[in-house]
Amino acid sequence: MGKLVVLTLLGASLALIGERLLTFRERFSSTREIESTEPQHCHLIEGLENGSEDIDILPSGLAFISTGLKYPGMPNFAPDKPGRIFLMDLNEQNPKAQALKISDGFDKESLNPHGISTFVDKDNTVYLYVVNHPHMDSTVEIFKFEEQQHSLIHLKTITHELLKSVNDIVVLGPDQFYATRDHYFTSYFLVLLEMFMDFQWTYVLFYSPQEVKVVAQGFSSANGITISLDQKYVYVADVMAKNIHVLKKHDNWNLTQEKVIQLGTLVDNLTVDPATGDILAGCHPNPSKILVYNPEDPPGSEVLRIQDTLSDKPRVSTLYANNGSVLQGSSVASVYHGKMLIGTVFHKALYCEL
Repeated sequence: MGKLVVLTLLGASLALIGERLLTFRERFSSTREIESTEPQHCHLIEGLENGSEDIDILPSGLAFISTGLKYPGMPNFAPDKPGRIFLMDLNEQNPKAQALKISDGFDKESLNPHGISTFVDKDNTVYLYVVNHPHMDSTVEIFKFEEQQHSLIHLKTITHELLKSVNDIVVLGPDQFYATRDHYFTSYFLVLLEMFMDFQWTYVLFYSPQEVKVVAQGFSSANGITISLDQKYVYVADVMAKNIHVLKKHDNWNLTQEKVIQLGTLVDNLTVDPATGDILAGCHPNPSKILVYNPEDPPGSEVLRIQDTLSDKPRVSTLYANNGSVLQGSSVASVYHGKMLIGTVFHKALYCEL
């Protein structure tokens, strides 16, 4: 009887490992052919050579871009340089990216920016919230933007026991935001185990000075997050599951799932088209090429537009796709008045006129 139990457990374990291995290989497959879809008027943005992981565009057309992300397992072309925040004015005929100065009192060498989100106060003061990974930890940094001085004034660093492995953020009000946790573990080897076993232990949290709590959970790897134009729904990318969760926002800040949109590609950051309310998703069509980087066979880029999000059959179309010959590892896309910026995890950034 004892041998039978052991054999049964061994068989079940091998079956589980086999199933997990097949799922893992399917998720990270690099065999997908990428059919090129590129607007006619696109060019790489000068000065952005070391990633442009997240982009947030103000209603005025000023675009903030986070660069220089150092993330375990990801390529980095300038590992000894700190991250930076760049600004582009999309109202200009030929907009250029310019690095913003950061005020004294903030450790600029420790800036390792990931997701970003802006908030405009009633007096039109602009605040930039930055997910930061100093020394591979996770904090949220709050800056005030000074347009005339072309600078960021550091106001506050937010830390909390729930703010671990933070990926992205969407600001809801002064000192209020949702943030995503993309991995439960912080050790790189345990993260690999987590990805392989698909524990689904990651979550979305709500932060305010009065309350910090988990408001949605059960994601394989909660990644990009944004909010609908009417502020009623929150969109969360589950990068490992290749889908977007549409969540209803309640008065107590809790989120409940309305639907899941399957996309068949690894979904990174999300933005909302301010003119239509459509979701724009930066995606990784062949993610294994990011994890095992080969400049001779680089990872491709893909940007999807999701329309009619709340309908029974949302419409998905491709705004941009490239095999890596131009842009590698797209992570975000954002639009303003017929202009589109596409950012990447570690590569360059693209400016397109649609």
